[in-house]
Amino acid sequence: MADSVLYEVSDGLATITINRPEAMNAMNTGSKVALRDSVLRAADDPAVRAVLLTATGRAFCVGQDLKEHVSELARAKETGSTDVMSTVREHYNPVVRAIATMPKPVVAGVNGVAAGAGLGLVLAADYRVVADTAKFTTAFAGIALTADTGISWTLPRLIGGSRAADLMLFPRSFSAQEAYDLGIANKLVPADELATEAAAVARALAAGPTLAYAAIKESLAFAAEHSLDETLDKEDELQSRAGLSEDHLIAVQAFVAKEQPKFLGR
Repeated sequence: MADSVLYEVSDGLATITINRPEAMNAMNTGSKVALRDSVLRAADDPAVRAVLLTATGRAFCVGQDLKEHVSELARAKETGSTDVMSTVREHYNPVVRAIATMPKPVVAGVNGVAAGAGLGLVLAADYRVVADTAKFTTAFAGIALTADTGISWTLPRLIGGSRAADLMLFPRSFSAQEAYDLGIANKLVPADELATEAAAVARALAAGPTLAYAAIKESLAFAAEHSLDETLDKEDELQSRAGLSEDHLIAVQAFVAKEQPKFLGR
């Protein structure tokens, strides 16, 4: 695995760390490939029951590496290529799709600035632990681009269409506190406690009822785009499946015995 993205699995938790602190974790081609492969690896690994996505240095991710992008634009102009933005299809889309749909919870530990595609990665996660010094920006319109990394899907679902339009049409930086007030951050913590708190949340999820978490993710995504009747049917389907899991039986037996359940993730 490339050094620009670190990957580690321990006790059911896969920790994926964006590691280009000298570039504020801007995503060049190498880091995008490494991030995509790491997320897909975690999604497919049955030993992984939760994922923590975080970063080193003072930024979470400032999005596309614009130095590399300028060179690619110049090369495209010389060759007449129209596929200069293929990175969206080849890199960002697979990452966001895997984060949003993998049958296990994903926690974003946001240590610093999250801009553009970096914000998209944060929004794609199921739970966001944010340092109180972090900052966010949508950025795209400021460089004459539209949304990518799923932001046009995730942002309005978190904060509403009107607020999402405001942030996209008039990009600006906003604080961790505003992110919390808007509903983007689930948990706001002092910066020096971010690593510990984010890992604690992720480890708690890794030790939990994995199949139930997968069903919760699926039901929330389904309900966002379907009617009440269709959602009730989906809940019936998913609850029937969850009710047959080993973890449900373990939880019920532990409740009767007045003990804490020890989930197996199956």
